[in-house]
Amino acid sequence: MITLGIILLILGAIIDIPILWSIGIILVVVGAILWILGSLGRAVGGRRHYW
Repeated sequence: MITLGIILLILGAIIDIPILWSIGIILVVVGAILWILGSLGRAVGGRRHYW
């Protein structure tokens, strides 16, 4: 999810499409939160680990 967000951020900046920039920021933030919670050992969405 973080990788997709970064790709959308880059595409939004290059192509100058603000909606891609916004979606990219949201995906990066949500992905980072899920990654942090998963690394702390908390179950996120019923799973302890995401591969």
